[in-house]
Amino acid sequence: MNLYAIRRRDFWGTPEALQATAAKSAEVGEEMADDVRWIRSYVVQEESGKLGTVCIYQGTSAEKVREQAERAGMPADEVTLVLDTVLVREDPVTTAA
Repeated sequence: MNLYAIRRRDFWGTPEALQATAAKSAEVGEEMADDVRWIRSYVVQEESGKLGTVCIYQGTSAEKVREQAERAGMPADEVTLVLDTVLVREDPVTTAA
């Protein structure tokens, strides 16, 4: 499987809406486990005030990653193949404000 970065912009109005979509995404991911694996997501505050995400997925193709997003009811504004990972430090543990 390849590694992909997915940008989802200005989609969620509340953290609860994002959590509901994440639950659906996890369900769809289980159904598509041979083609797509959700690795992690970073939730970002958009300039509009809405929430967006930067997600890391493994997938057999960009098309399968987009299919998973569509089936989960969320956008996949940009799906980009990741060529390499440069890890300087582990992700810090954060708490929601």
